Amino acid sequence: MSNQGEVVHSARRRVTLERTFKAPLEDVWELWTTKDGIESWWGPDGFRVEVHTLELRPGGRLVYDMIAVGAEQIEFVKKAGMPPRHAAHVTFTEVTPMTRLAYLHAADFIPGVDPYDVQYLVELFPSPDSVKMLLTFDAMHDAHWTNMATRGWEMELRKLERALAAHARFL
Repeated sequence: MSNQGEVVHSARRRVTLERTFKAPLEDVWELWTTKDGIESWWGPDGFRVEVHTLELRPGGRLVYDMIAVGAEQIEFVKKAGMPPRHAAHVTFTEVTPMTRLAYLHAADFIPGVDPYDVQYLVELFPSPDSVKMLLTFDAMHDAHWTNMATRGWEMELRKLERALAAHARFL
């Protein structure tokens, strides 16, 4: 995998979340870039994902189902007019192993809103005993959805931290 893709620059406001994980760089990368890794932590609390396609290269696709499994989340998606299971589509724009992962995620699930792409960038900075990660993404179409996306990613990053801890115990 090489850095042959181009990161598209967005005119929308950006949100950046920073985390430091007490884990090897290889483990963090693996959980971001493999079917088993993604399925172990993607999705906010009360959701899970099933990966159907993973082509880890610039221009490659990630297709997965986001599935509401918690009673509260099932109720939320129904009230919002969304199905409890939704196919999600990602196109990778940059894959620089162990360093950077950039992609466009189709926001095509919001009732009454025309589909649009959200740009994401994951940057990894290893140190001898940890990995600092920056996750930067476009704001959504309004403040409410941007807040929901940010809260969702905060939940997901807590799940990533737990998945890294569990991953380390099985090595």
